Amino acid sequence: MTHEPQNTTRPPVTDRASWQAELDGLLAREKAHTREGDAIAAARRGLPMVEVDAAIPVTGEHGPVPLLEVFEGRTFFNGLVSELSHLHSRDVTFATFCEGPYQESIAYHDFMGWRMPWYSARDSAGALLAGRWFGMLACYLREGERVYETYWTSGRATEVMAPSYGLLDMTVYGRQETWEDSPDGWPRPFATTGEQFRRDGRPTAQWARLAAGRSDDLGTAGARA
Repeated sequence: MTHEPQNTTRPPVTDRASWQAELDGLLAREKAHTREGDAIAAARRGLPMVEVDAAIPVTGEHGPVPLLEVFEGRTFFNGLVSELSHLHSRDVTFATFCEGPYQESIAYHDFMGWRMPWYSARDSAGALLAGRWFGMLACYLREGERVYETYWTSGRATEVMAPSYGLLDMTVYGRQETWEDSPDGWPRPFATTGEQFRRDGRPTAQWARLAAGRSDDLGTAGARA
């Protein structure tokens, strides 16, 4: 943390040897957590899969396309990641499906400066979600002309898409959310009802784009700016 927090409560100060001893104990727990995560990932890779209709349409830059064409020769995930080259090197395609109309949502995509492939699944949500909900991460495998769903999850499991949370978890005040088990006096101003992602009524990530002079007029006329 690079600034003086408004709340002056902070951890006790100790000598380096004592601090390192406690840190070593925590690192052992972190290593166990990592290994359990590896075991869970191995179990995930061993799951069976279910075939889905490869012709389900989604709307992209060039209009409606079948789900099969979303893969770009690779697999895809739904979410937000800025650097895709590492995924591409593993033969994985990363794409976002949005719930709104394409022209309006792609304007937001452009305003944010995102580069991942973007599609509207508005007209195919029932077929793709099968009674589930948006705000989820889904994994598919393309094999020739066939498509299989291999995994899906939602809720906090999608935090894998938000590396900021992992970094915040390593700082002294953590996420500063009301649910966290923090010492008395630690700042926890953020509830988890949506405001933890917003500042002055806007999604936090928008402010840097506005400061850079980007227009946030999404429009509804159908033409991309």
